[in-house]
Amino acid sequence: MKKVLFVSFESLPFVKTGGLADVVYALPKALDKNEFEVRVVMPMFKVVKEKYYQGMKYLDHIYIHSGYINEEANVYSYINEGIEYLFIENDTFFFRDGVYGYKDDAARFSFFNVAVLEMMIKLDYYPDICHEHDYHTAVLPALCKIRYNAIESIRNIKHVFTIHNLAYQGEYDKQVLFDYLAFDYWHYENGDLRYNDYCNFMKIGIHFADIVTTVSKTYANEIQTPEYGCKLDPILKYRNNDLYGIVNGIDVQSFNPKTDKSIAHNFDIRNYIVGKRENKLALQRSLGLKEDPDTLLVGMVSRLTFQKGADLILGALPEMLKGRVQIAILGTGESKYEYSFKMLEEGNKGRCVYYCGYNEGLAHLMYAGLDMLMMPSLFEPCGISQLISMRYGTLPFVRETGGLKDTVEPLNE
Repeated sequence: MKKVLFVSFESLPFVKTGGLADVVYALPKALDKNEFEVRVVMPMFKVVKEKYYQGMKYLDHIYIHSGYINEEANVYSYINEGIEYLFIENDTFFFRDGVYGYKDDAARFSFFNVAVLEMMIKLDYYPDICHEHDYHTAVLPALCKIRYNAIESIRNIKHVFTIHNLAYQGEYDKQVLFDYLAFDYWHYENGDLRYNDYCNFMKIGIHFADIVTTVSKTYANEIQTPEYGCKLDPILKYRNNDLYGIVNGIDVQSFNPKTDKSIAHNFDIRNYIVGKRENKLALQRSLGLKEDPDTLLVGMVSRLTFQKGADLILGALPEMLKGRVQIAILGTGESKYEYSFKMLEEGNKGRCVYYCGYNEGLAHLMYAGLDMLMMPSLFEPCGISQLISMRYGTLPFVRETGGLKDTVEPLNE
């Protein structure tokens, strides 16, 4: 039986900032239990510690000495839906209100990658395959093949590195490689760890992983072009034979309109007309919109960023609101977009609602109650929302790019 270790900074139900958490939650459960023994390792963030700490099992204590980093950590175990989650506890780096966006992120990410390997040694647990997710965990293959290669069990680990969004790469000053990761300068000088005279975590992951995957076939092709490659297209083209686009899926048990406890009226293919109508009315009621099953209810569940098409939405909504249309927006993001959606709501009370934040229950009700879901992303590695919306009988209105192209059948070819 193959041992597989998922390495990630987020996973449902513990912490989520985007679709990465959905994938890391759903994929381990989907792997064949007869062939794979799966574990997930992630940091113990403040939100995790406050909610789940009492149910965790203490495993061991580890020391992390890496360049200027000299820290200790505890390793805990927690079983969720048959999957063992390993949590690395260090309050210096992880006991914070957020997950990303701190000035010392380079040190935090470096610490976690090294701590994962020290955990393996201390627990005498060596996976056959490490599946690293996004740039936060991308230096792990390099650490295994350079710093820890004297340990045969670590040297023999195979690495799958998944790019969930190439736009976020973890580009830092080259000193990060020496100050936090303790690599020898020679590996920077020969180009293995260097990209444009910087330390780029994403580039390191692509270079050192045995297999590189991304989350849709179209996106795998797009990122090998200058338009979508975010300056990494040359190395992605170089790794072309090891690069695979595998479209994301969703957990069809968690997102099941027949059993979902977060929606107002459960339904399936046999009674979806009634189910959609009742959930639409419930959504209108909960958001303070006029209850009208015949008004077109259009919404968005998304991070509010340029990439997600926030400018396109803001430009189109005034014209849309001239018709018999209601708008519901759920999400957070760049402050300028949050402000603009708040102003749009102020000017269209009773017809347009913006919920600033993330509410899992409301998100489920929106997927079930909306008539159409907007996803006009300028680029989209895969996208999860369009898959969920179709599961609930809501039409996704998308731009033909990346995973949106691979998963949504066009109305007009």
